[in-house]
Amino acid sequence: MMIRDTRLKTSLLRGLTITLLGLTLLSPAAYSADKVALTLYNGQHKEVGDELAKAFEAKTGIHVNVRKGSSNQLASQVVEEGDRSPADVIYTEESPPLNKLGEQGLLATIDASTLDVLPKEYVAGNGAWMGVTARTRVVAFNPKLIAEKDLPKSVLDFAGPEWQGKVGFVPTSGAFQEQAVAIIKLHGREAAEEWLTGLRAFGKVYSNNMVALKAVENGEVATVLVNNYYWFALKKEKTNLDSQLHYFTDGDAGGLITVSAAAALKSSKHPKEAQQLLAFMASEEGQRVITNTSAEYPLRKGMESNRGLKPFSELQPPKVTPADLGNAEEALELERDVGLN
Repeated sequence: MMIRDTRLKTSLLRGLTITLLGLTLLSPAAYSADKVALTLYNGQHKEVGDELAKAFEAKTGIHVNVRKGSSNQLASQVVEEGDRSPADVIYTEESPPLNKLGEQGLLATIDASTLDVLPKEYVAGNGAWMGVTARTRVVAFNPKLIAEKDLPKSVLDFAGPEWQGKVGFVPTSGAFQEQAVAIIKLHGREAAEEWLTGLRAFGKVYSNNMVALKAVENGEVATVLVNNYYWFALKKEKTNLDSQLHYFTDGDAGGLITVSAAAALKSSKHPKEAQQLLAFMASEEGQRVITNTSAEYPLRKGMESNRGLKPFSELQPPKVTPADLGNAEEALELERDVGLN
């Protein structure tokens, strides 16, 4: 009788073990172990990357781990990591870092269906990266210190001695370096060197764009060279601003349009899902998430900003595309030559 009871107990225990094992395998925790999660290297502003990741997960169920850093830092990290990189997608504040990665063959070709919804002048010629949103270079000025009619006709004119102590700039800014490259493309290396030399001699150097903009707002300097969206970010914070924006026209380098950009890495362990994230960034929903967070222009065809920006169609930028800007090494070399870097 005891032997029969023992066998019965053993049989029941085995059945219970199998049942518990089956429940464990079917549990959400077990499924989550196999669930795809992407890693986004985010060189854009932190809140933009975070909101994008949140919206993409809500849409697709795919979690995105966001690693924040400067665009150049993250691009260099990708190069160092090579095929071992955990990154699936890299999102940069400007295009030169992605031009650099593309030159080294580290980027995957973006799906044609994603690129087709974006203007061709804002994507890589070989489809390795895409512009996500756009912004324009402007002059922020304080009308208490200078009237708009007294601003120069060209950004090049700020390099003259008459602007001693009246113009601020951020030489470490990627967009400022892109502007220097645009001047090289439009007017030659010598003109760009003269511009940088003049700004160094007569202008005020600031550590970052928001510090520079607040200096104008507070009346510390009459003008600064910045991207338009910094002014809108400050306006959201303070509501009423003393400073205003001036837009250069007639194809002047002062009105250069630059882009934030994104790409999938060839080394991605989840290439399908990486392409999904890029497609979401180019979708109407994704573009709205980004432009609601940062006052930039959506690049998806047919979309317009709802942030009160000057209409994109009214901008008069120079004929220099993000692809033309290359990796911006020329600007960095010139900055070193004139003592700005």
